Amino acid sequence: MTLDLFSPEPCENLLPYDGEVQDYGCILSPEEAEQYFHYLYQHLAWKHDEAKLYGKHFITARKVAWYGDDYYQYKYSGVARDSLPWDKALAKLKQQVEQILSEKFNSCLANLYEDGTQGMAWHSDSDVSLAKTTTIASLSFGATRKFSFRHIQSKEKVELWLQPGQLIVMRGETQQYWQHRLNRSTKILQPRINLTFRQFQFL
Repeated sequence: MTLDLFSPEPCENLLPYDGEVQDYGCILSPEEAEQYFHYLYQHLAWKHDEAKLYGKHFITARKVAWYGDDYYQYKYSGVARDSLPWDKALAKLKQQVEQILSEKFNSCLANLYEDGTQGMAWHSDSDVSLAKTTTIASLSFGATRKFSFRHIQSKEKVELWLQPGQLIVMRGETQQYWQHRLNRSTKILQPRINLTFRQFQFL
């Protein structure tokens, strides 16, 4: 099932079962989304992501930046990452998302994809530092990109196009039963940024 590119209308649940993904539509005007995109692109502390898989060390084309309430070190894919203090614009966006959702977040993973050749493969955000029923809020900027969900057992897919200023929220058991990915496309030449606000449980 693919959702309409031209209608980022709010939706209570994009998934047919075993999880909850709410689409809040565009919570920013096109002008606000563009201004934020240029600021985030220029001012966040971007660096290439790293991973260790099967004993090999990889550097990704995608860039990331971690921010949090306090200094902490977070590990995934075999590599430790250090958080940074909140950037002023990032903190303002976090507060806006928190007001909409009536939830609090203590960290943000920002992702930068320079063009459509950069994406993310199928995965679930199921790290031990996240609760099993964690909430992850994803806010998009820049190029409109196709985003997909795939049920781990049935392989059923749900796909949508994420537009600048659009907010989707993964809740409940979504990470246990569904994987997600950012699809690649050589036709997309513009960069995309997405902010994923999270609530970590530091062990």
